Amino acid sequence: MKIGLTYDLRSDYLKEGYSLEETAEFDKEGTIEALEEAIQSAGYKTERIGNAKALMKLLLEGKRWDMVLNIAEGLYGDGRESLIPALLDSYKIPYVFSGPVTLGISLNKAFAKQIVRDSGVNTPPFHVVAELADIEKVNLQYPLFAKPISEGTGKGIDSDSKINSPEELGRVCINLLRKFNQPVLVEEYLPGREFTVGVLGTGEEAWVPGAIEVVCKEDKENIYSYENKEKYDLLVDYIAIKGEMLEEAAKVALGAWKALNCLDGGRVDVRIDRNGQMSFIEVNPLAGLNPISSDLPILGRLNGTSYKEIISEILKSAVKRNFKE
Repeated sequence: MKIGLTYDLRSDYLKEGYSLEETAEFDKEGTIEALEEAIQSAGYKTERIGNAKALMKLLLEGKRWDMVLNIAEGLYGDGRESLIPALLDSYKIPYVFSGPVTLGISLNKAFAKQIVRDSGVNTPPFHVVAELADIEKVNLQYPLFAKPISEGTGKGIDSDSKINSPEELGRVCINLLRKFNQPVLVEEYLPGREFTVGVLGTGEEAWVPGAIEVVCKEDKENIYSYENKEKYDLLVDYIAIKGEMLEEAAKVALGAWKALNCLDGGRVDVRIDRNGQMSFIEVNPLAGLNPISSDLPILGRLNGTSYKEIISEILKSAVKRNFKE
């Protein structure tokens, strides 16, 4: 079986003049090399495709693959992560990871929270600020937390994200609306410990290979910001969790994973709320797969699951889904 690889290479976009923050979700050459090696170790052949434009060109030329492993995040629009799986669906080409509907919903943090909340999974009360007039409609208990509704890798999150007054709320929302040109998710602040939970598999067969606590060493509020993520080796400690805490985090993660119909592998971020309960923050169905710096491989490594084992489990799930006997 030949598996094609779709991805956004960060260096390509930097050469075109995009900033480090704009390309924060994109992949490095080392990630693609490690993925190729892991896929080949699992017994498959690989072929690099590249980004959405490269995929479209090859499809129009008649190129096909047995399956495509897609980690492309896209650059523009709230459907940017959905483009490649939608294209592959239209050509009936099987692929690894979640489909366009799940990726579109998950990218919009409010849409995802609505579905997760309605499924019975704990998540903090929230409000969407789409325009300035919406700021006055926020009726939540302070302190609050604000972030762009459809960004990843901590973009738009910093020390100002925790909000203690209506004045701060107005200032932060105005800045985020202007900078990111998208709505702002405002939710009640979660003051407790933060964890990221790995999930492998699909549906009732999904399981948790481990979870880690995220401890930002120089941030008393423990805000996992863009800066902290970019300088994780200096600013962040990752600590594997066990016992009852792991069970609580896994229960929330798996509940959200199934509610959103996520497939094959990814991550769910959770944090303890003001009532001491584990609470859903967001899901990442296209989790980073750099073997050294990405959270899913890190949590796997700290819990005894190697990078190649993670990729192998992801591929097993995708093959089982797509090639049912």
